[in-house]
Amino acid sequence: MQSNRRMPSWASALIGLVSGAVAVAVSLLVAGLVKPAAFPVVAVGNAVVDLTPAPLKEWAIRAFGESDKTVLLAGIFLILAAIAAALGRAAVRDLRYGLAGLAVFGLIGIVAVLTRSGSGLMDVVPTLAGVGAAMLALRWLIRRSLAPADSSAVLSRGVPGGAGAGTTPLPEPLPEPLPGAGERGDPSTPPVMRAGNDLRAFDRRGLLTGAVGGVALAGVAGLAGRALSGRTEVNAARGAVLLPRPAKPLAALPAGVDFRIKGLSPFVTPDNDFYRVDTALVVPQVDPRDWTLTIHGLVDRPVELTFADLMKRAVVEADVTLCCVSNEVGGPYIGNARWLGVSLAGVLRDAGVRKDADMLLSTSADGWTAGTPVDVVMDGRDSLLAFGMNGRPLPVDHGFPVRQVVPGLYGYVSATKWVTDIKVTRFDRDEAYWTPRGWSAKGPIKTESRIDLPRDGATVPAGKNVVAGVAWAQHKGVDAVEVRVDQGPWRQTRLAEAPTADTWRQWVLDDWDATPGSHTIEVRATDATGYTQTGDRAPITPNGATGWHTITVEVA
Repeated sequence: MQSNRRMPSWASALIGLVSGAVAVAVSLLVAGLVKPAAFPVVAVGNAVVDLTPAPLKEWAIRAFGESDKTVLLAGIFLILAAIAAALGRAAVRDLRYGLAGLAVFGLIGIVAVLTRSGSGLMDVVPTLAGVGAAMLALRWLIRRSLAPADSSAVLSRGVPGGAGAGTTPLPEPLPEPLPGAGERGDPSTPPVMRAGNDLRAFDRRGLLTGAVGGVALAGVAGLAGRALSGRTEVNAARGAVLLPRPAKPLAALPAGVDFRIKGLSPFVTPDNDFYRVDTALVVPQVDPRDWTLTIHGLVDRPVELTFADLMKRAVVEADVTLCCVSNEVGGPYIGNARWLGVSLAGVLRDAGVRKDADMLLSTSADGWTAGTPVDVVMDGRDSLLAFGMNGRPLPVDHGFPVRQVVPGLYGYVSATKWVTDIKVTRFDRDEAYWTPRGWSAKGPIKTESRIDLPRDGATVPAGKNVVAGVAWAQHKGVDAVEVRVDQGPWRQTRLAEAPTADTWRQWVLDDWDATPGSHTIEVRATDATGYTQTGDRAPITPNGATGWHTITVEVA
């Protein structure tokens, strides 16, 4: 099908956009039936994440925080929309161009899907279905937008006396338009397109009604695909989970753990405020009834546990602060919760870890991996396979039904969410996701501190002011926190209680006598080993940032 370019640009772009929407929705629907992870948009997004250089990833986390994945997906959809509009314009000129473009993008989707961990040939079905639906939609919309032309009316256009004056039937089809004919301002060529031997004119109503039908189809397919992906079912399954009581319930938190100062991070981080940093563009939806954990590798007895098996074991409760290695000095990617689960060390002892093993390569439901030192897990700390958080089943965003929690290690080497597989191995044989991307194989959390009050850049009144924040040295414990103003002498702060060495600790200096002007405030912590955090600044790569958190405030 060829055009003389008289179809409006908006119309051809609309044809491409609607066809693209149909492709995305149908592929989502079929992925819901086959495997949610086979949705090609997510597969391409994950490939982008994997191929993105580490410095660019760090910039994205700094710039967009926990919204980095949302921004990436939005960018992918905007790019797809622009390409779909361009393909629509190309297809109106010649349908073969549009079909070829869709085939190319289908090939990209197939490659992205097949290169994901655990993929199989059936995983390409959603991509093929989406591309096929888009091709049909593209052809159908172009046909609907071109109505059969009235040849007598065509002949009379541009003839003095108006339409129908002195017209006679055309003896033969009109010739193809000459190059440049039909451009705006040229009244000699009618707004006609040629489809085979048929003369057709742009039909606005046919296009718009067809577009509405295409959008409706895409909407229904998209909603059905979202439902089939398991989100609704998994949320219902989570709501039905009854958490078992721990074998030795922890005592209620002592009143002294939280100063309850407005603006100071609470000792227990609410679930909705707990940071989320991971590589999952779409949160895995894992039904606990289908979940299993396999422990294999350098063990005497490989183990496979169901969720019901896990719930029957002795249940442990622990207060543990988790921290992301992407946390800049003074950053927000840290939180404290009361976790409920079973001892990871106990499960490993049942499997019989061999003496030459030094690494646990854990894998999440979406294929992400972490490498955890065996000796850290087995040294007596509360390393958990957790299924509860702050008295409720794990939120889906934080790893439901089961995740790892290991005190004292950054999350990238320990805190695997949606964990489904643990291979007992060695660091000289296997690598986890982040290691070949420039991060250290082992990631003990550094002793750090943060100022929560006052905020950086705030204006405070002259006189007595409160300076407060949190400090952490997981599995070592915080013994002291000091603050200084304008590089003056360090002053000891008052510390809140800490139930264990595995949690952060609030601190407060409530008698800073602020004088008018600009002031710089710094903080540093000393842990139970006697180490005082360094003031030397280091970036988050390769194993966590260092330096004193420093803020500047104005005193009015």
